[in-house]
Amino acid sequence: MLLSSVRTAIFCSCRSAGKGFQHSSRSPQLRRWLVKRGQSTITAKVGASSAPAAATVPNVATNRILGRWLLGCSGLVVGAVVLGGVTRLTESGLSMVDWHLVREMRPPQSQAEWEAEFSKYQQFPEFKIMNHDMTLPEFKFIFYMEWGHRMWGRLVGLAYVLPAAYFWRKGYFTRSMKGKVLGLCGFVFFQGLLGWYMVKSGLEEKPESYDIPRVSQYRLSAHLGSALLLYCASLWTGLTLLLPVHKLAETKRLMQLRRFAKGTGGLVFLTALSGAFVAGLDAGLVYNSFPKMGDRWIPDDLLAFSPTLKNVFENPTTVQFDHRILAISSLTAITGLYLFSRRMMLPRRAKIAISLLTAMAYGQVALGISTLLLYVPTPLAATHQSGSVALLSLAIWVLAELRKMPK
Repeated sequence: MLLSSVRTAIFCSCRSAGKGFQHSSRSPQLRRWLVKRGQSTITAKVGASSAPAAATVPNVATNRILGRWLLGCSGLVVGAVVLGGVTRLTESGLSMVDWHLVREMRPPQSQAEWEAEFSKYQQFPEFKIMNHDMTLPEFKFIFYMEWGHRMWGRLVGLAYVLPAAYFWRKGYFTRSMKGKVLGLCGFVFFQGLLGWYMVKSGLEEKPESYDIPRVSQYRLSAHLGSALLLYCASLWTGLTLLLPVHKLAETKRLMQLRRFAKGTGGLVFLTALSGAFVAGLDAGLVYNSFPKMGDRWIPDDLLAFSPTLKNVFENPTTVQFDHRILAISSLTAITGLYLFSRRMMLPRRAKIAISLLTAMAYGQVALGISTLLLYVPTPLAATHQSGSVALLSLAIWVLAELRKMPK
């Protein structure tokens, strides 16, 4: 009887407590609190589920896309460098005497337009001194050479800027990558302005000079140097995005090899840049013999200009002599790099890159000597200029293969 009374009391107590909870849950304050808590829980779950997805951008797939894009852009820069070299060799660079970003994209169409363009060219020193007997068909050839070079430059700009804007909006860039892309796009615009600044130097009247009208070798070197810097930066960034880093033990010999490769790459770049001074002064036509310059190892007019420093940049003999010394130094350094690397255990890709760099160095020197001995024929000279870019590309590849693991 007592047990039955206790059970009844407990049941009634639980029932009354349940009713009290149901009544209290109907209160507005408690209901709002429960709804707010449910919403915050759902938001937290959605945020937790979306966090991994956001972390995957950029990822391996997007890095591959960006790497291929930058390699494609660097290839277009090579095309601009080669086309610019051919334009210089055919003496076509001063045929367009104006610079307009959009208007000059359409070349002359009618006979009247061509004659108007030709008459503008006739007012400048190159026609008056060199090409005073030039015909309209001959002018059309040099005009189209320069026009093609300028249009290729605009294509390079679009290839950098438009994909960069798309990738930026898609969130493919890391914070550091954004800075690199902004630098590359800014450098493209700077390169275009520098090109026109270079052309202007060849259009100026110089009454005190009876020399052949040509662009300033300083501005030509700056134009080529900036193009090579843009190319190197694009190629390096693209390769580092595409090529996985080798897990190499940081030994003393590896660090020496890495420093050796960096110095060699810098020497190759400097040699290519000195070629711009050779082209700007037509220094390849001064001494067309090898290994001696004429009958001497060191020519008499090596330091003919005063002050002495002026010879390095303005004396054609000195400019050719310096280019020879830099080329032989580059070949020696690359040979030493190859022999040093043969005594080390390196990944297969790194060995292939160093071997190709060595083979290209000997081929480039052979091309340079042939160009010199044959009095700078345009096809051979253009091939030699292209070879300098190929050699620089292989040097960058070697550096990419030997780079350190990111911390």
